[in-house]
Amino acid sequence: MGEIALIIIAVAAAVLVIFLVVLIVKFMKTVDEMNRTIAVVTQDTDILLKQADTLMAKTNTLLDDMNRKIATIDPLFTAVADLSESVSKMNRSGNDFATRFKGKAANAGKATAIVTLGRSAGKFFNRKKSRA
Repeated sequence: MGEIALIIIAVAAAVLVIFLVVLIVKFMKTVDEMNRTIAVVTQDTDILLKQADTLMAKTNTLLDDMNRKIATIDPLFTAVADLSESVSKMNRSGNDFATRFKGKAANAGKATAIVTLGRSAGKFFNRKKSRA
């Protein structure tokens, strides 16, 4: 009976050892795959970092170029703003002149109408005097 128990324990230990060996082999494969993945990611990260550095350098160059061009164009915008203000003032002056002229033209029109009426009346009375 003790021998059977010993055989059962030995078989159970052998099954446990086989199970542990299979588990360790699978774990080692997983660790190897993880190491390969880490190596690939590290290489890809290095490539990406180099490309990012190149991109940042080009971006900085482009930004410097844009800043120089904007600094060159700034006086142009100032001149256009000044010109716009001058044109606006001229427009206001023209409107003021037109408004004043319109008022004077209306008065001149009334005076012309009175003079014309006076002439017509004068001609009418002169005709009456000549007929009489």
